[in-house]
Amino acid sequence: MAYMATSLDGYIADRKGSVDWLNAIPNPDQGDYGFSEFMQEVDSILMGSNTFRVVQSFGAWPYEKPVFVASRSMRSIPNGFTDRISLVAGALEAIFIEMEDQGYQSVYVDGGQLVQGCLEAGLLHEICITRIPILLGDGIPLFAKTEREIQLKHEKTEVLGIGLVKTRYTIIHTPNPQVDPTSPNLPDSTSA
Repeated sequence: MAYMATSLDGYIADRKGSVDWLNAIPNPDQGDYGFSEFMQEVDSILMGSNTFRVVQSFGAWPYEKPVFVASRSMRSIPNGFTDRISLVAGALEAIFIEMEDQGYQSVYVDGGQLVQGCLEAGLLHEICITRIPILLGDGIPLFAKTEREIQLKHEKTEVLGIGLVKTRYTIIHTPNPQVDPTSPNLPDSTSA
């Protein structure tokens, strides 16, 4: 499962990579807009290293569930986090198998690149996107180019607080079309 917030124009972070704009949203009731309820549905969290760095900057650690950080670059767990995170690396399918072997069945996937990779690999079954009424104009998009169409089934939409729109989708898994390697439509791998 993925649970993401985006600007109305589809960005998860601004042009500097910051999510500070999320704190500018008026929240007079100090609610979490259903995040606690969502966290009750999952038994673990898988996040990318960029997302970990953002969460690390929050000061107080917000998670009680086991957190796995997928990274090709992190070689060790930062001081103060050895009892909070586990590092994982490798193919996403292998990471999910490793987590499943440890008994985790309902994984919250967090981080734009990781969500994108899981979508491409067919590893996500649900995605919940909360659109925030702000236009960032540029930044890090939630969705980048995909190699194929990914169909979604709308499950539920609700308006929260001052106009946040939270929509939950089930991902419809369809087999990837088989590509004929002799097809003249394939790009020449030797061309630049």
